Amino acid sequence: MTNDGTIGVGLAGFGTVGSGVWNALAQNGGLITERAGSGVQFEIRQIIVRDTDKPREATAPAELFTTDWKSMVENPLVDIVIELIGGTEEAFELVAASLGAGKPVVTGNKALLAERGEEVFALACRHQTPVYFEAAVAGGIPIIKAVRESFVGNQIDLISGIINGTSNYILMRMTEAGLDYPSALNEAKELGYAEADETLDVNGWDAAHKAMLLATIVHGFVIDPEEVYVRGIEYVRPLDIRFAKELGYVVKLLCIVRKHEDGSIEIRTQPSFIPKTNILASVNDVFNAVAIRGDGVGDALFYGRGAGQDPTASSVVSDLVDAGRALRCASKGERQGFLPYRQKGTLKPVDETETAYYVRFPVTDRPGVVADIASLLARAGIGISGTHSSVDPDEPDAAFVDMVFLLHTCPFGILKSALKGIEDLDCVTERPVVFRIETLQE
Repeated sequence: MTNDGTIGVGLAGFGTVGSGVWNALAQNGGLITERAGSGVQFEIRQIIVRDTDKPREATAPAELFTTDWKSMVENPLVDIVIELIGGTEEAFELVAASLGAGKPVVTGNKALLAERGEEVFALACRHQTPVYFEAAVAGGIPIIKAVRESFVGNQIDLISGIINGTSNYILMRMTEAGLDYPSALNEAKELGYAEADETLDVNGWDAAHKAMLLATIVHGFVIDPEEVYVRGIEYVRPLDIRFAKELGYVVKLLCIVRKHEDGSIEIRTQPSFIPKTNILASVNDVFNAVAIRGDGVGDALFYGRGAGQDPTASSVVSDLVDAGRALRCASKGERQGFLPYRQKGTLKPVDETETAYYVRFPVTDRPGVVADIASLLARAGIGISGTHSSVDPDEPDAAFVDMVFLLHTCPFGILKSALKGIEDLDCVTERPVVFRIETLQE
């Protein structure tokens, strides 16, 4: 800090969110200082970019820009580092160096914390320098502070959420307009809701990284990404959307973090059927929502924009104020952003998790198909609550149909074993498509 108490900020990354942070401090700097209290005020003193000549919408003095992040870490006028460069390798080097230099870090990098969080938090503890990461989960929704502070006196049994705006928009358009997946994806790209490379949004991993961070905070141990069950929305067809609507459900990319009676933690992300009557079913467009169930607070819901320049920048600035207050009050290191409980958690194997299921079998249209499939399900001890068939309206005389089975609750591993046998039937033409049917009541 300078003699007048101004806190110097190093901003690594000046893309959508980084420029949003610049704008927020430029437009609302006085208001932020008033609300922060303790005379806290901020000044961005260095900006790290990959190309200093690239045209940018936000205007900042040219002398602030550099491509050398190491100079920012070594700059004595920079007190707090904001990491918004994305990725994992270079971002980790920057964060590690900043913590080693005793400079608090504010980051929105969910992939970094999900994949290398154990190392990051260990460095934070070793150097008694905090890491703040509200912007890493659900954009402008203050969910990290809620579970870390507001619910600190609760045993949290269930977190369920819709925490990827791109996939939520695509599924909404498939539901409301009857679009197929490619058309809905292209529309999302045209509107700027999907990146040029949409992979992490649609394959489920963006949402899964966020779910892992929430699980880490709530249950006190770092999660191995390879042990988390993740499926995306690429295989969802209009047929599945239509069946869901007829049955009273909505298809959403749903994240689940559930604590079981044996202490194990269930974490998974996948497209699921949820009842139309559930509040999460009404979350549309690019909005996010996280539902939390605690033993003291009961059910609570957090809703808002999960991405975008202004919502995410708002969360970054919120963390920046927390970091500034800690520095101003000479309490750096008092908290690490993540509190390691020094306990080993156990993930519940996905094969042991139980729900009801919707399973669609593309099959040859011949007599006995239902009986063949049903006999193998019965042999596995899986009950059937209903069956439906559908013929492509554009090809009413086609030799193939989609046969849908609604199955009673059973362990996922038992279902997988049964499906392997069913796939070998000569009447099954493609791999079955499985959706979990969630009640979200337990």
